Amino acid sequence: FAGIPFDWYRRNNLSEYEGYYASVVYSFLQGVGFDIVAEDVTSKGRLDLAIRVGERVYLLEFKVIEREGEESALEVLKGKGYAEKYREAAREVYLVGLDFSERERNLVNFQWERVYPPTCQV
Repeated sequence: FAGIPFDWYRRNNLSEYEGYYASVVYSFLQGVGFDIVAEDVTSKGRLDLAIRVGERVYLLEFKVIEREGEESALEVLKGKGYAEKYREAAREVYLVGLDFSERERNLVNFQWERVYPPTCQV
């Protein structure tokens, strides 16, 4: 994202909208042939992107962070319970949170977690 030309940000508010970042990722992944659903509707809201790769499903949430302490994209995914929709449909379900800085116009936090099947606690 750091390679996106500065001129693309001039005289507009692109860096303020998570949809901008989601559309860049969506376009790339769609272009290489992944099975993707954008704005997938669940009983608790809309998931930014759902990607099916074989028997795995990756659920992506994009968030523009303006202040320290704001809820991260991964926390949003967990809090909304988006993975429930995919519990029976896939052998493995992963949550992927991508946080972007409006000021830095770049990815500032990337977190992921496998939620199904739950990891073993030893």
